Amino acid sequence: MTVHTTPVEASLPTLDLSRFHASPDERQAFISELRSVLHDHGFFYLTSHGVDPKLIEDVVATAKRFFSLPLEEKLKIEMVKSPHFRGYNRAGQERTRGEQDWREQLDINTEDAPAEIGPDTPAWRRLQGPNQWPEALPELKPLLLAYQAEVTRIGIDVLKAIAVALGQPENVFADIYQPQPSQLLKIIRYPGRDVAETDQGVGAHKDGGFVTVLLQDTTPGLRVRTEDGVWIEAPPVPGTFVINTGELLELATNGFVRADVHDVIAPPAGVERFSVAFFLGSRPDATIPFIELPEDLKRAERGISVDPLNPIFREVGQNQLKSRLRSHPDVARAHYAELLASE
Repeated sequence: MTVHTTPVEASLPTLDLSRFHASPDERQAFISELRSVLHDHGFFYLTSHGVDPKLIEDVVATAKRFFSLPLEEKLKIEMVKSPHFRGYNRAGQERTRGEQDWREQLDINTEDAPAEIGPDTPAWRRLQGPNQWPEALPELKPLLLAYQAEVTRIGIDVLKAIAVALGQPENVFADIYQPQPSQLLKIIRYPGRDVAETDQGVGAHKDGGFVTVLLQDTTPGLRVRTEDGVWIEAPPVPGTFVINTGELLELATNGFVRADVHDVIAPPAGVERFSVAFFLGSRPDATIPFIELPEDLKRAERGISVDPLNPIFREVGQNQLKSRLRSHPDVARAHYAELLASE
C-alpha cells in the first residue's frame, strides 16, 4: 500500500491553555477560538500546559532506550501475552483498516488488577488489568506512570474548556469519566522506509475517545485531513502537545465537534520518528450522552459521520473492545477466539 499524496496547506492553530484560567475577557477569547477549532477539525497545538520539560525530556530519552533494547527483551512483554492488550508490538503487528502500521510501540493503560469475570460479565471487562513492564529497564514504569498522570490532568483540563466552548458546565462530561477514565498511553518508534514495507506509519483513522495528547520528538510525519479533503501537516513544535478530539465528542455533539481523520507517513530511509500518544477516554461502563447544544451551535451540527468498516457504538466498553480486536488480530485470536467465531 502507498499512502496517497494530496496538496497540503498551512499548519495547525496554536492555543495557550493558561488563557482558560486567565481574566474573564481572556478566557472568553480563548473559548471562542477553541470553539472554531473544534468545529473546523479538532486539532491544535497546545502551549502553557504546565508539564515539566525535564519529565518530557526523560520520557522521550527513556522511550528511545526501550526501543534500543535487544528484541528478545522487548518480546518478553509482547502484547500477545496480555488479554488486556498491554505490552510491546513489533513494527507491522498493529493494523489500521486491515493494513499494517509500520511502527513499534509499547501500550500501557490504567494500572489495575484484572476484573473478576463471570458468565454474564461483558467481554470488554477483560480489558481491565495490569500493564507489562520491561525487566531490563525498571525505570520505565515509574516514569511513564508519572507522565500518564500529567497528561491525564491536561486532557481533563482541555475537556473542561471544550465543555465551556459548547455552552455547557465545565464538568458536563465528568459523569462518564469519573472516578477513573481510560488512560491509554503509547510510546512509539517509526522506522525509516528502509525497514517499513509501505509509507503507512499509521493509516488514516479517527481517535475514539475524548481527546488525544500527542508528544512529538523531532521528525515530522503527522497529517490531518480536513472535511474537504485537504491535508494539513503537523510537524513537531518544541514545547507543545498536539491535541485532537475523538469520536466520543463527535457522537456527543451530533457532529458539531470534528473528530478528523489523520495519519502518519513513515519517515525516510535511515530516519527514525519517535512520539508519545495519550488517549483520554471515558469509563468503559459509560454510555455516550447526547449534549443539548445552544441553538446557535445546534444549527451547525453536521450529524455523525458513518464508516461502514468502523461502526461506532454509544456503549463505551463495546467501542474500546472493538477497537482493540480490530487493531491487534494476534491478541484477538489468542484471547478472544470465541468472540471472533461468533461474528
